[in-house]
Amino acid sequence: MTGAISDTLASNSPAPNTFDAVSATYGAGGMADPYPLYTAARRDEPVMQGDILARFGIPSQADYANVGRQVFTVFRHTDVEAVLGDDATWSSDLLADGLGQFLGEMFLSARDGPSHRQLRGLLQTCFAPDALRRWKEKLIVPLIERQYGERIRALGRAELVQDIALPFPIHAIYTVLGFPDDPAAMARFADQALRILNGPQIDADKAEAAMAGAFAAAAELDESVKAIVQQKRAAGAAGDTMIERLIHAELNGETFTDEQIAGIVRMMLPAAAETTTRTVANLFTLLFENPAMLGRVRADRGLLGKVITETMRLEPVAGFLARRATCDTELGGVAIPAGAAVSLVIGSANRDETVFENPDTFDIARPFRRSFGFGHGVHMCLGMPIAKLELEAIANFLLDLPGLRLDPDYPAPVISGLQFRNPGAVHMLWDV
Repeated sequence: MTGAISDTLASNSPAPNTFDAVSATYGAGGMADPYPLYTAARRDEPVMQGDILARFGIPSQADYANVGRQVFTVFRHTDVEAVLGDDATWSSDLLADGLGQFLGEMFLSARDGPSHRQLRGLLQTCFAPDALRRWKEKLIVPLIERQYGERIRALGRAELVQDIALPFPIHAIYTVLGFPDDPAAMARFADQALRILNGPQIDADKAEAAMAGAFAAAAELDESVKAIVQQKRAAGAAGDTMIERLIHAELNGETFTDEQIAGIVRMMLPAAAETTTRTVANLFTLLFENPAMLGRVRADRGLLGKVITETMRLEPVAGFLARRATCDTELGGVAIPAGAAVSLVIGSANRDETVFENPDTFDIARPFRRSFGFGHGVHMCLGMPIAKLELEAIANFLLDLPGLRLDPDYPAPVISGLQFRNPGAVHMLWDV
């Protein structure tokens, strides 16, 4: 962390070292620009034998458990869309081999068919538009003002990633969930969530310790969350937080037990602990690279939705998804045997020149074309609405800072990484 603002926010800062460890695990040594490689692959070998993530030593959803599963890497938009839109031919159950070991039976992304539909249907009752509106107005927006407000504005500088983009989304999702307002506890929970995310490893020397740490973190987090759920249920669950809505959720006579609610929260936290962080950093890096666009968005906040959508297209935080073939099939003219996995390169599909004109350009005025930053199909990210609320809250707060600009005393930010992409730091100044 950097300077006075870091000291000011120290009590709110959740495990920056753990966040950096996750970045190192999934970042391909800071590879800055994989896109020329993707462009060549779309042209020459759009469905490639082998797993490109494994080649760079990055844990892959396609074979998290290192069982030697046959893997194909898929680069074109049309093929990625076909896989994500067909959950009968392409199963997501292979995700249970990796993070599913730590996230348990409530890991929605590893479910298919009726099991997935039932759990997703129950969960969606908790994300009604009225709840999202209240969470935005009563929890998320007030939180950023309370957490930063005038004391931060007066400092005139910050490092976006560690000072704001890491602590705030974690604090926000924990507030929406209904966790106690205890900064030390939230930092501990965030560290546990990130240790879970860092569990899968390719390097055998790191794998044993990382796996043990992830299992221990999952158990610690589970016990803490169950205690919170039990307290809220005993008190009548009369509030409007997500945990209280989960307690009251019902679909076709089905409800959640305390253990299941704890499992749902444990499923949500690893993504909540870092996805919004990286997206915020990417968004402002792109805006700083495009000063005219920064000025337009500052003047017209109605453009923020388009800025978020274009950021998730151009620089998706998670660059890969994976599915398993349930039967012998074909993709892009290549035979895929039953049981093989496909590693879907979201970062490539989102820049496919046959779909997006000038695909490497940050352009919020481009016509709508489907991109996959939040997934697609039945497994579209369930937490997307909350993530967007957090992104809008942070962006509005920062855009209100007069004269917001990059700090010339530091290097300009560079987005890098292969599976997870974000700048290491974004040093900013504003007028006070």
